[in-house]
Amino acid sequence: MPVVVVESPAKAKTINKYLGPDYTVLASYGHVRDLPPKDGSVDTEHEFEMKWEVGNDSRKHVKAIADALKEDNALILATDPDREGEAISWHLQEALTKRRSIKKDTPVSRVTFNAITKDAVTEAMQNPRQVDMPLVEAYLARRALDYLVGFNLSPVLWRKLPGAKSAGRVQSVCLRLIVEREMEIEAFKPVEYWSVKAVFETPRGQTYEARLVTLAGKKLDKHDLANATQAELAVQAITSRALSVTSVEAKPAARNPSAPFMTSTLQQEASRKFGMGARHAMQVAQRLYEAGYITYMRTDGIDMAPEAVAATRDTIADRYGAEYVPDSPRIYKNKAKNAQEAHECIRPTDMSRDTKALKVTDEDQRKLYDLIWKRTIACQMAAARLERTTVEIGSDDGQVGLRATGQVVLFDGFMRVYEEGRDDVADDDEKRLPQIMQGDPARFAKTSLRDQFTKATSEGTEKAAKEAILSENESVLALQHHTQAPPRYTEATLVKRMEELGIGRPSTYASIVTTIQDREYVRKDKNRLIPEEKGRIVTIFLLNFFRQYVGYEFTANLEEQLDDVSAGGRDYKELLSKFWRDFSAAIGETSELRISEVLDKLDEALAPQLYPPREDGSDPRVCPKCGMGQLHLKTSRTGGFVGCGNYPECTYTRPIAGEGAEGEERLLGENAGDDIWLKSGRFGPYVQRGEPTPENKKPPRASLPRGWSKDDMDLDKALTLLSLPRQIGEHPEGGMISSNFGRFGPYLMHQLADEAKPVYANLKDPNDVFEIGMNRAVELLAEKRANPGRGRRAAAKALKELGEHPDGGAMQVLDGRYGPYVKWEKVNATIPKDIKPEDVTQEMAIELVNERATKKGAKKKAAPKKKAAAKKTTKKAAT
Repeated sequence: MPVVVVESPAKAKTINKYLGPDYTVLASYGHVRDLPPKDGSVDTEHEFEMKWEVGNDSRKHVKAIADALKEDNALILATDPDREGEAISWHLQEALTKRRSIKKDTPVSRVTFNAITKDAVTEAMQNPRQVDMPLVEAYLARRALDYLVGFNLSPVLWRKLPGAKSAGRVQSVCLRLIVEREMEIEAFKPVEYWSVKAVFETPRGQTYEARLVTLAGKKLDKHDLANATQAELAVQAITSRALSVTSVEAKPAARNPSAPFMTSTLQQEASRKFGMGARHAMQVAQRLYEAGYITYMRTDGIDMAPEAVAATRDTIADRYGAEYVPDSPRIYKNKAKNAQEAHECIRPTDMSRDTKALKVTDEDQRKLYDLIWKRTIACQMAAARLERTTVEIGSDDGQVGLRATGQVVLFDGFMRVYEEGRDDVADDDEKRLPQIMQGDPARFAKTSLRDQFTKATSEGTEKAAKEAILSENESVLALQHHTQAPPRYTEATLVKRMEELGIGRPSTYASIVTTIQDREYVRKDKNRLIPEEKGRIVTIFLLNFFRQYVGYEFTANLEEQLDDVSAGGRDYKELLSKFWRDFSAAIGETSELRISEVLDKLDEALAPQLYPPREDGSDPRVCPKCGMGQLHLKTSRTGGFVGCGNYPECTYTRPIAGEGAEGEERLLGENAGDDIWLKSGRFGPYVQRGEPTPENKKPPRASLPRGWSKDDMDLDKALTLLSLPRQIGEHPEGGMISSNFGRFGPYLMHQLADEAKPVYANLKDPNDVFEIGMNRAVELLAEKRANPGRGRRAAAKALKELGEHPDGGAMQVLDGRYGPYVKWEKVNATIPKDIKPEDVTQEMAIELVNERATKKGAKKKAAPKKKAAAKKTTKKAAT
């Protein structure tokens, strides 16, 4: 039986079902080899020779494949049809040859299939080939570049910027995008402008809205009405004139469907419509692919196989009618230049199978499949036909002009099935207009705009105006607006921007966005990506000392060169040689720099953001606390901050993305001769009594409880916090009952004379710390003593049984103190935050526990190094 090797056990199971008992199908469990994380893994002195190492968790999988080859001397490599898949096949062939499991007479072939269906797998087996070496060389070049950048640049960061974790060839450019967007937002100065609209009534009593576009005979631009005075004059100009409909123009329009999904567009749409992160979307798509429901999900291609196009058109005709099928199939062409272009788009393997027919219970899988199915069906449907109407309204003297726009959908076409999500709110007015005739008088409607006026002036949100002017007849309304700063990136808009710039490749976007969050350079809040101070400092450092290597054009050009390698048009060692010559010189130039020099350079580069002008015109670099010292940029383990140069006499500090020149500290008042401060620290805002002195190095302080806003803090609230723990009263059986905030929230504490340890009872409401009475406190403590297990974590209950591990032993999903995890034997593997416990499959569990077991094994093996060294020394002495 020939041995067929794929990446995952789920894929192996599906393919084994199609191939039958005549084949042995095994899983490699991903990459079997990698560069060891140590110096010399890429030898820059000897043509970039790479020293590979089989991972601890991969050895047993390689051994299983080697053992199977003893039974049948034929190997078929059936890994994924992309650069990574080709690399895994190459690694397997090299590792097995090194073990002498592949002999001179062992036939080795490579097969690929874009979908795990019986027809696709059978056809692939009939068309074997050899490993595509240009594709492998493109992988080798990328892996070597990532190693050379990461392994040489990261230590520079560690030495020069305490707290920085790593840098990467694409990761650092991605981080730069987020940091620069944040700096744009901080530097943004809003501009006031006004808009004016009126509501009119047709002779038949139907109403419609129009906006002011002409004033004093001149066309108005968006920001021309700059203040309330000009807006009020515009309202008067409209209401003081007789108006009529000067023209009505209706134009036919068409809207075509979007192309089918490739990796990046799937990630963007899953983020827009479901809030799925790029990494989670790819994990869900992977499971759909391995189950045989969709084609391969890592692709730059948007073309469809002819048979898939025909099946899609047949499905459209059956479900929606012949009028929804265009006369000829729609052809979509790829913009990408790389070798992955040959792959199909992401589409269902069976177009007649919609979500209702899907044998899947997982909600995320069903949602993503539905998205893919609808996008694929829509891409081959007829265009939507629309009629867009523009109505011009003007005064006889030509001084005032207004415009109403609307549209009517004459034929919905592809829109019956699917419409692409939008990152920005559309400006076009898509309301339907009533019948309006040219020459009709434009009379002000009796309908009042007062509701809109009230809403605009009361809400004061970004979308609603903060001020408004209403005409006397209440049918003309002027609204105040302010220009908005560019929005922070979401994962969807970040992926879109990276794709536009040609940075990275769609198959890598998910891992890049995940990495910068794991490194704590960026955090995600309400689906928006916000740079941490650590991420800012790293970016500014790289822009000042390694600007070329975080350049958008440089990174995009490098991607094009790597694509040339994959197409066989460039020698990858020449590419590496040219890159290393310049990069190693840049590394050498920074090695002699002192940390103080680096900070001075960064301080100068960040000055506009760190020290904005003060309203009173004073020097923004003078410490606002002592009035003597100069503010400087400093670094710590948690990133960068601004501090006073008079430290330790003055302890003023604030974040680099601070609260303006006045900083993050705030003096709340004085009590008993001590200043009471509101400060921000590593773990959030806190209040403090006085300042550290040689006699009192740790003055009293208290963190703000959850739900307390630092903006609402005053002296009384601070003193209340600093007075904790609160003594509630003497327990009837003796001992004082107290309340306080702890690591896990608000609690009560009490200890009886015969108890070895105090008893703690959790409080649900933080306000109970200050308000709970004696009776309720005694009752809660009695309940706690009667049920000591409550509040503590009882034996973890299995959320899901996952079957046996390949090495024996049951696997379970349990709910732990720090979240859900997979348990196998003595190994506990945390489940990533973006994966629900119920979505964990047996294959995922195996990967998680194997990875965790490897890390545990590495820690255990770290200690014996001294023994080995001692043994070696003894041997030398004996010799």
